[in-house]
Amino acid sequence: MNDLIHPDDWQFLRQYTPARLALGRSGHSLPTRALLEFNLDHARARDAIYAHFNKEGLAQQLEDLNLPTLLLTSRVTDRHEYLLRPDLGRQLSEESKKVLEDYQASPCTLAIVIADGLSATAVNTHAVEVVKQLVAVTKEENWTLAPVCLVEQGRVAIADEIGYLLQAEMVLMLIGERPGLSSPDSLGAYLTYAPRPGLTDESRNCVSNIRPEGLNYKAAAQKLYYLLTEMKQHRLSGVGLKDEMNDDPLLTE
Repeated sequence: MNDLIHPDDWQFLRQYTPARLALGRSGHSLPTRALLEFNLDHARARDAIYAHFNKEGLAQQLEDLNLPTLLLTSRVTDRHEYLLRPDLGRQLSEESKKVLEDYQASPCTLAIVIADGLSATAVNTHAVEVVKQLVAVTKEENWTLAPVCLVEQGRVAIADEIGYLLQAEMVLMLIGERPGLSSPDSLGAYLTYAPRPGLTDESRNCVSNIRPEGLNYKAAAQKLYYLLTEMKQHRLSGVGLKDEMNDDPLLTE
């Protein structure tokens, strides 16, 4: 039966990447195995989009690290609306605004926001470990931290409103990225100096593909700490902030 499958001359490249390449062919079609793997990866990506955001479990893990939390929601009412109305995912619900107003925040160095985004799977799996490693470094600098905010049905820009209400000098958003066929659990990080409602993407810096198969936790924490330190020093973020970090240490665990 294997004689019916014609291997691709570039198949050796598959040892270097999980990308879907050099799959071979059977007649004019993909081999059955390659087709089944594609369907499985596609199903995993869809599942990640609709996965349950385990905010209570994440809150407990963060509390165990002595990090207080606040549970918030956007203006989105369900997952269907989340996918159709990105604008509502960028705004806090009225109930959540009141939670932050009642908190009576005092100025702080950093607010960390965690939202499900387009892959709750990524957030449930990776967010706490990234926060753990990052907070360990920031404590050495005596940075003051706001409670970690867990936002259901949130988009990136909602962190600006949260950071503003918490009077944070900087805000870090950890959010599930759009699932790919080889990466349904990729975590993204967005960093903003002087957060406030109305900012757009050029005001933010991004670190993407945080997961063991991409940018590992230690490397991600190093990169995030570097960017936050540069933001604090230069009092800006986004396109005006140049990333000049030596990436060699990021290649090691």
